[in-house]
Amino acid sequence: MSPTTEPAAVSTQTPTKTTYNLPPPKPAYYPHPGSPLYADKQLYNKIADAKKSLVESHLCQPRSAIAVKIPARSVFRITTPEGPQVCDLNIWNQHNPRERFWAARTRQLHSAHVSTHDRLWSNLPYLRPLVTITADSLGGRHDEWGGRVHDTLGTRCDPYVDKLISGEDNDFHCHSNLTRAVLPHGLTEFDVHDVLNVFQVTGLNEYDQYFMEACPAKKGDYFELFAEQDLLVAISACPGGDLSQWGWGEDKEDLDSLKMVDCCRPLGIEVYKLEDEEKVLEGWSAPEVANYKGKHGLKSPDN
Repeated sequence: MSPTTEPAAVSTQTPTKTTYNLPPPKPAYYPHPGSPLYADKQLYNKIADAKKSLVESHLCQPRSAIAVKIPARSVFRITTPEGPQVCDLNIWNQHNPRERFWAARTRQLHSAHVSTHDRLWSNLPYLRPLVTITADSLGGRHDEWGGRVHDTLGTRCDPYVDKLISGEDNDFHCHSNLTRAVLPHGLTEFDVHDVLNVFQVTGLNEYDQYFMEACPAKKGDYFELFAEQDLLVAISACPGGDLSQWGWGEDKEDLDSLKMVDCCRPLGIEVYKLEDEEKVLEGWSAPEVANYKGKHGLKSPDN
């Protein structure tokens, strides 16, 4: 889209840049050496390179979702066994599902798109890493339009937005898929949360509007993570497939020609155990919750 072209959707933003003679901005959370916010690269490279034994393998069928328990100190891979497919990822503390992935804080601490050595953080009042990314076959890919892979900017597709747009009920969305997947684990729709869009390329255009591109993953690509604690992990094989034919009711007259079903493929989860766990994890310790004791300024009444 050129700067003189009106955006397809209404935007309050202008593509015209104005010069205020401001200095270049710095990251809000600057990565100081040794900061507890950032992974020890040497340690996590050692984890990535270590010998591992496959413990479990799970297949998530197209347009569906699965939930899998992952033990702490395990390594797990999300894979594209048959080719490009977007994955919507939710993560909870297995023993306390109130602690779950926090996309917004992860975005602030690392970046809007994540890759090797970034961590996925949990919500308040816990604020600790759930996982650390140890390998990424797409290598943090980005393109000439500013699209980057593994997205924390957006969230899962859901039937409520679809209803607003199309006026029709549609059960095949990642929100609904994830809801069905977690019910056997005692969770409900209220536990489904903002996702990491694995293998999905997104960005912001010159009008600051969210865009999505077709998934670049190929057969056998993977996104690998180290479990910092006992986890419940749920993935949805997005009903938008690889997003090459994406559309949710914006043009009801042309929905049949979109053929999203034709570009939907399965996803996989592989769970590995480190063979020489004690040696490989020398220097690692389970993350602790943020030890804030201020009670938000509230005072106890005097006796």
